[in-house]
Amino acid sequence: MWLLYAAGSAFFAGITSILAKCGIRNTDSTVATAVRTVIVLIFSWIMVLAAGSWDQLGSISGYTLLFLILSGAATGASWLCYFRALQIGDINKVVPVDKSSTALTILLALIFLGEGISLPKAAAVLVIAAGIFLMIEKKDAKGETAEGSGTYSWFLYAAGSAFFASLTSILGKIGISGVESNLGTAIRTCVVLVMAWLMVAIQKKGGEVQNISRRELGFICLSGVATGASWLCYYRALQDGPASVVAPVDKLSVLVTVVFSYFVFGEKLSRRAAAGLALLTVGTAAMALL
Repeated sequence: MWLLYAAGSAFFAGITSILAKCGIRNTDSTVATAVRTVIVLIFSWIMVLAAGSWDQLGSISGYTLLFLILSGAATGASWLCYFRALQIGDINKVVPVDKSSTALTILLALIFLGEGISLPKAAAVLVIAAGIFLMIEKKDAKGETAEGSGTYSWFLYAAGSAFFASLTSILGKIGISGVESNLGTAIRTCVVLVMAWLMVAIQKKGGEVQNISRRELGFICLSGVATGASWLCYYRALQDGPASVVAPVDKLSVLVTVVFSYFVFGEKLSRRAAAGLALLTVGTAAMALL
């Protein structure tokens, strides 16, 4: 069952990227992140009420709460980096870099969670890494943006997103070991909300909220709903399944993103990138089956 939850997480995460890209064409990415986090927070607490886990709030240990907070902080940092990268770069360039967190997650799971890795799994990791490498073309590494400005900005933000995403998986796995998954997700979202609006306040962008167009606000809210669904599936999968497998399956969201980005934005993959996507898919499928 946990594998189905992981697949659901991948689907909704892929949809999130498309909806978010539509919502940040003219809206600052930090402001959009803060707004969509409100939606995710509402969604997550509704699920807590539906699951009947509200009464467990007072019994959460300090240890579990600490790791939930740390996981939420890592998620907030990953989001801020990711949606900034999406705003200034093409989806088909940003997403592969972000998905490179898979290899790091597996390594951290081996070190900190004691999840063993067999020779076949190691081979699958190498295939995933090779696929990601092929999808990141040389001109992409130089930081060519959608606007052609030729800066390194989007690449650095995407790399930062990958790093914090890997930390999120490990910290989240530890944090939800002693709490119901929906409740753990809701608590983490509270941390992300505080972090996102704190960044808005620091950058003095609070006044931009009222300037968001209705169309972009709609897409931002829909991306928040998709994120909420992805999170609930992902952390439910993490609760029952190994992080070293759940994380790679979740990264198959790149398939959903690539398909939708073609139809919505007309972004096409080169032969090299397509070969990389194939390797990424094969390696991820192998990780789930081994």
